[in-house]
Amino acid sequence: MDRIVDLRSDTLTRPTEAMWDAMHHAEVGDDVYGEDPTVTRLQELAAHKVGMEAALYVPSGTMGNTAAMLAHTHPGEEMIAEELAHIYCWEAGTYANIAGLTVRSVQGDQGIFTPQQFEEVLRPANAHFPRTTLLCLENSHNNAAGAVWSVDEMAAVTDVARNNGLNVHLDGARVFNAATTLGVDVKQITATVDSVMFCVSKGLSAPVGSLLCGTRQFIDEAHRARKRLGGAMREAGVIAAAGVVALENMVDRLAEDHETARLLAEGLGAIDGITATRAPRPTNIIMVNVADLGWTTTDLVERWAAAGIKCNPRPPHGVRLVTNRHASQQDVAYVLDVTREMVRSVAIAAG
Repeated sequence: MDRIVDLRSDTLTRPTEAMWDAMHHAEVGDDVYGEDPTVTRLQELAAHKVGMEAALYVPSGTMGNTAAMLAHTHPGEEMIAEELAHIYCWEAGTYANIAGLTVRSVQGDQGIFTPQQFEEVLRPANAHFPRTTLLCLENSHNNAAGAVWSVDEMAAVTDVARNNGLNVHLDGARVFNAATTLGVDVKQITATVDSVMFCVSKGLSAPVGSLLCGTRQFIDEAHRARKRLGGAMREAGVIAAAGVVALENMVDRLAEDHETARLLAEGLGAIDGITATRAPRPTNIIMVNVADLGWTTTDLVERWAAAGIKCNPRPPHGVRLVTNRHASQQDVAYVLDVTREMVRSVAIAAG
């Protein structure tokens, strides 16, 4: 294939030259003994960025979220999450098969729900019901086209959680995208939660890892959970060095990915029969639907793949696109040209 435009995810970002250099020269030690200075530096930087006391470096966002559930709850308790939340739908059921939790879901509007909706799913104290001890929010919301909770929307819901004795965990895999969209310091988003997980391996372009942040006591518990999950690493400074570069140099450029997503969504949406949806407060995620063309998800995936365009299927008629620093405006033009020709060719063949 002469040209590949990979829009499956921003996890596909490759390290920058600065990251390769930092990894090559990283000062390392055994992190299981707490002796890797680069891991320590990354954890301190992460905690500072989100306004928390401490942080823990973990291999993946799923492990970070799972460690948070283990640290905040006990088996047999209940967690509240939005019905399409990543922690509920896309993390292999770890809330149940590892943390031992049940989940009650809230049906949000593009991933966002109100305090009233939250209160409606809270159970009364009753021996027949599990204790509800944790609320998990997601900002930005992956399955809702990267929808962003405002600071005030989050605060209103977390106030209800506090009044009912719940801890609050934020799945902030792309929380820096959310902060970019809102034009605020990320600390304003994390101010009302007890813990937050964010990824450096998505739009921030580090090759590996996520950070789980919270109080020192919470991180001590999460550290034990990471060990149980097999996430203890040794000379991890080699990869943590890229995470340091990500947090120091790669946050501000996320706005470029949002602009690329805008151009791509507007172009696709202008093609008859294609719907391209971004959230009301948009980030770098687009949901595309081709039902009006009479196409299935498979039809679009296969036709794009033949032209080197990769996407994430969302059956029966949709796909997800995620822009990242490897997707240029020239790539956008290519995708739009290919798609227009595809639609035209299929229409001619059918007519």
